[in-house]
Amino acid sequence: MRQRLFIGALFGAFLAVTSAAVPAHADLKFAYVDVQRALNECDAGKRAKAEFQGRVTSVEAKLQRQQNEVQSLKDEMEKKGMLMNPDQRQSLQDQYVEKLKNFERDYKDSKDELQAKDQEVTAKIVHDLAQVIRTLGERDNYTMVFEKGSILWGAPGIDITDQVIRSYNAMHVTIGSVGEGAGGGVSRASVRAEQAGASAPSDFGSDAAKKSTISK
Repeated sequence: MRQRLFIGALFGAFLAVTSAAVPAHADLKFAYVDVQRALNECDAGKRAKAEFQGRVTSVEAKLQRQQNEVQSLKDEMEKKGMLMNPDQRQSLQDQYVEKLKNFERDYKDSKDELQAKDQEVTAKIVHDLAQVIRTLGERDNYTMVFEKGSILWGAPGIDITDQVIRSYNAMHVTIGSVGEGAGGGVSRASVRAEQAGASAPSDFGSDAAKKSTISK
Protein backbone atom coordinates (compact mmCIF):
# COMPACT_ATOMS: atom_id res chain seq x y z
CA MET A 1 0.00 0.00 0.00
CA ARG A 2 2.79 2.40 0.97
CA GLN A 3 4.60 1.55 -2.26
CA ARG A 4 1.50 2.43 -4.34
CA LEU A 5 1.11 5.74 -2.50
CA PHE A 6 4.79 6.56 -3.10
CA ILE A 7 4.47 5.79 -6.84
CA GLY A 8 1.27 7.85 -7.06
CA ALA A 9 2.94 10.84 -5.41
CA LEU A 10 5.96 10.53 -7.70
CA PHE A 11 3.73 10.38 -10.79
CA GLY A 12 1.81 13.45 -9.61
CA ALA A 13 5.05 15.38 -9.17
CA PHE A 14 6.14 14.34 -12.68
CA LEU A 15 2.89 15.65 -14.16
CA ALA A 16 3.28 18.95 -12.32
CA VAL A 17 6.81 19.47 -13.66
CA THR A 18 6.00 18.53 -17.27
CA SER A 19 2.80 20.59 -17.40
CA ALA A 20 4.76 23.62 -16.22
CA ALA A 21 7.49 23.06 -18.81
CA VAL A 22 5.23 22.51 -21.86
CA PRO A 23 3.10 25.48 -23.03
CA ALA A 24 -0.63 25.04 -22.99
CA HIS A 25 -2.14 23.98 -26.32
CA ALA A 26 -4.11 27.24 -26.46
CA ASP A 27 -0.83 29.19 -26.53
CA LEU A 28 0.27 27.60 -29.80
CA LYS A 29 -0.65 29.34 -33.05
CA PHE A 30 0.31 27.96 -36.46
CA ALA A 31 -0.03 29.05 -40.07
CA TYR A 32 1.31 28.08 -43.45
CA VAL A 33 2.16 29.83 -46.72
CA ASP A 34 2.11 28.50 -50.27
CA VAL A 35 5.33 30.16 -51.43
CA GLN A 36 4.95 29.10 -55.07
CA ARG A 37 1.44 30.59 -55.20
CA ALA A 38 2.64 33.76 -53.52
CA LEU A 39 5.43 33.96 -56.09
CA ASN A 40 2.98 33.47 -58.95
CA GLU A 41 0.31 35.87 -57.73
CA CYS A 42 2.22 38.77 -56.16
CA ASP A 43 2.70 41.82 -58.39
CA ALA A 44 6.49 41.43 -58.47
CA GLY A 45 6.15 37.78 -59.44
CA LYS A 46 3.70 38.56 -62.24
CA ARG A 47 6.02 41.20 -63.68
CA ALA A 48 9.03 38.92 -63.38
CA LYS A 49 7.15 36.04 -65.02
CA ALA A 50 6.06 38.23 -67.95
CA GLU A 51 9.59 39.56 -68.47
CA PHE A 52 11.06 36.08 -68.21
CA GLN A 53 8.55 34.67 -70.69
CA GLY A 54 9.41 37.46 -73.11
CA ARG A 55 13.07 36.53 -72.80
CA VAL A 56 12.27 32.86 -73.36
CA THR A 57 10.22 33.68 -76.47
CA SER A 58 13.06 35.75 -77.91
CA VAL A 59 15.62 33.01 -77.26
CA GLU A 60 13.36 30.34 -78.73
CA ALA A 61 12.87 32.39 -81.91
CA LYS A 62 16.62 32.84 -82.33
CA LEU A 63 17.32 29.15 -81.77
CA GLN A 64 14.54 28.17 -84.16
CA ARG A 65 16.12 30.28 -86.92
CA GLN A 66 19.47 28.62 -86.29
CA GLN A 67 17.91 25.17 -86.30
CA ASN A 68 16.15 25.92 -89.58
CA GLU A 69 19.45 26.97 -91.16
CA VAL A 70 21.12 23.76 -89.98
CA GLN A 71 18.23 21.66 -91.29
CA SER A 72 18.29 23.48 -94.62
CA LEU A 73 21.99 22.73 -95.12
CA LYS A 74 21.44 19.10 -94.15
CA ASP A 75 18.60 18.77 -96.68
CA GLU A 76 20.74 20.37 -99.38
CA MET A 77 23.58 17.94 -98.72
CA GLU A 78 21.26 14.96 -98.90
CA LYS A 79 19.55 16.09 -102.11
CA LYS A 80 22.38 17.71 -104.06
CA GLY A 81 25.57 16.48 -102.42
CA MET A 82 26.18 13.68 -104.87
CA LEU A 83 25.80 16.08 -107.81
CA MET A 84 28.41 18.52 -106.53
CA ASN A 85 32.09 18.42 -107.20
CA PRO A 86 34.26 17.47 -104.18
CA ASP A 87 35.17 21.07 -103.31
CA GLN A 88 31.56 22.24 -103.34
CA ARG A 89 30.44 19.25 -101.28
CA GLN A 90 33.21 19.82 -98.74
CA SER A 91 32.38 23.52 -98.49
CA LEU A 92 28.71 22.73 -97.87
CA GLN A 93 29.59 20.12 -95.28
CA ASP A 94 31.91 22.57 -93.49
CA GLN A 95 29.09 25.12 -93.34
CA TYR A 96 26.74 22.51 -91.94
CA VAL A 97 29.21 21.38 -89.26
CA GLU A 98 29.96 24.97 -88.21
CA LYS A 99 26.29 26.01 -87.98
CA LEU A 100 25.40 22.84 -86.10
CA LYS A 101 28.21 23.46 -83.63
CA ASN A 102 27.09 27.09 -83.17
CA PHE A 103 23.48 25.98 -82.65
CA GLU A 104 24.41 23.39 -80.02
CA ARG A 105 26.63 25.89 -78.19
CA ASP A 106 24.01 28.66 -78.27
CA TYR A 107 21.31 26.23 -77.14
CA LYS A 108 23.34 25.21 -74.09
CA ASP A 109 24.39 28.79 -73.28
CA SER A 110 20.82 30.05 -73.60
CA LYS A 111 19.48 27.28 -71.38
CA ASP A 112 22.11 28.04 -68.71
CA GLU A 113 21.47 31.79 -68.88
CA LEU A 114 17.69 31.38 -68.58
CA GLN A 115 18.09 29.02 -65.64
CA ALA A 116 20.47 31.42 -63.90
CA LYS A 117 18.08 34.34 -64.47
CA ASP A 118 15.16 32.30 -63.17
CA GLN A 119 17.07 31.39 -60.01
CA GLU A 120 18.28 34.97 -59.48
CA VAL A 121 14.88 36.63 -59.75
CA THR A 122 13.11 33.86 -57.84
CA ALA A 123 15.61 34.14 -54.98
CA LYS A 124 15.09 37.90 -54.70
CA ILE A 125 11.30 37.71 -54.59
CA VAL A 126 11.25 34.75 -52.19
CA HIS A 127 13.70 36.63 -49.96
CA ASP A 128 11.19 39.49 -49.79
CA LEU A 129 8.33 37.08 -49.10
CA ALA A 130 10.35 35.53 -46.27
CA GLN A 131 10.76 38.97 -44.68
CA VAL A 132 7.03 39.66 -45.01
CA ILE A 133 6.17 36.26 -43.51
CA ARG A 134 8.43 36.85 -40.54
CA THR A 135 6.96 40.32 -39.96
CA LEU A 136 3.40 38.97 -40.06
CA GLY A 137 4.38 36.04 -37.85
CA GLU A 138 5.83 38.30 -35.18
CA ARG A 139 3.01 40.84 -35.41
CA ASP A 140 0.26 38.23 -35.12
CA ASN A 141 2.08 36.10 -32.52
CA TYR A 142 2.36 32.91 -34.56
CA THR A 143 4.32 30.13 -32.88
CA MET A 144 5.45 28.87 -36.28
CA VAL A 145 4.71 29.50 -39.97
CA PHE A 146 5.24 26.53 -42.29
CA GLU A 147 5.82 26.35 -46.03
CA LYS A 148 2.94 24.45 -47.61
CA GLY A 149 5.23 22.09 -49.49
CA SER A 150 6.72 20.80 -46.23
CA ILE A 151 3.44 19.77 -44.56
CA LEU A 152 1.08 16.90 -45.39
CA TRP A 153 -2.15 18.73 -44.59
CA GLY A 154 -3.27 22.05 -43.21
CA ALA A 155 -6.70 23.52 -42.54
CA PRO A 156 -7.62 26.26 -45.05
CA GLY A 157 -8.25 28.63 -42.17
CA ILE A 158 -4.55 28.82 -41.27
CA ASP A 159 -3.40 29.53 -44.84
CA ILE A 160 -2.08 33.13 -44.76
CA THR A 161 -0.79 33.18 -48.36
CA ASP A 162 -3.28 35.84 -49.47
CA GLN A 163 -2.32 38.03 -46.53
CA VAL A 164 1.37 37.70 -47.43
CA ILE A 165 0.65 38.64 -51.05
CA ARG A 166 -1.38 41.72 -50.05
CA SER A 167 1.29 42.88 -47.61
CA TYR A 168 4.08 42.49 -50.16
CA ASN A 169 2.11 44.23 -52.93
CA ALA A 170 1.42 47.18 -50.63
CA MET A 171 5.16 47.82 -50.20
CA HIS A 172 5.81 48.77 -53.86
CA VAL A 173 9.51 48.05 -53.53
CA THR A 174 12.31 46.87 -55.80
CA ILE A 175 12.60 43.09 -55.57
CA GLY A 176 15.18 41.84 -53.10
CA SER A 177 15.15 45.08 -51.09
CA VAL A 178 12.83 44.18 -48.21
CA GLY A 179 14.35 43.96 -44.72
CA GLU A 180 18.03 43.03 -44.63
CA GLY A 181 18.10 43.15 -48.42
CA ALA A 182 18.02 46.94 -48.19
CA GLY A 183 21.58 48.15 -47.87
CA GLY A 184 22.86 44.73 -46.89
CA GLY A 185 22.27 45.33 -43.19
CA VAL A 186 21.11 42.76 -40.68
CA SER A 187 17.55 43.27 -39.50
CA ARG A 188 16.47 43.10 -35.88
CA ALA A 189 14.31 40.11 -36.82
CA SER A 190 17.41 38.28 -38.02
CA VAL A 191 19.23 39.03 -34.77
CA ARG A 192 16.28 37.81 -32.71
CA ALA A 193 16.01 34.70 -34.86
CA GLU A 194 19.70 33.93 -34.45
CA GLN A 195 19.52 34.42 -30.69
CA ALA A 196 16.51 32.07 -30.53
CA GLY A 197 18.24 29.46 -32.64
CA ALA A 198 15.81 29.88 -35.57
CA SER A 199 16.78 30.31 -39.20
CA ALA A 200 17.06 33.88 -40.44
CA PRO A 201 14.67 35.14 -43.17
CA SER A 202 17.46 34.99 -45.74
CA ASP A 203 18.00 31.31 -44.91
CA PHE A 204 14.32 30.61 -45.45
CA GLY A 205 14.39 32.61 -48.68
CA SER A 206 17.35 30.62 -49.94
CA ASP A 207 15.76 27.27 -49.09
CA ALA A 208 12.33 28.14 -50.48
CA ALA A 209 13.83 29.58 -53.67
CA LYS A 210 15.32 26.17 -54.45
CA LYS A 211 11.81 24.70 -54.53
CA SER A 212 10.12 27.60 -56.34
CA THR A 213 10.48 29.21 -59.76
CA ILE A 214 9.01 32.09 -61.74
CA SER A 215 8.93 29.82 -64.79
CA LYS A 216 6.10 27.68 -63.37
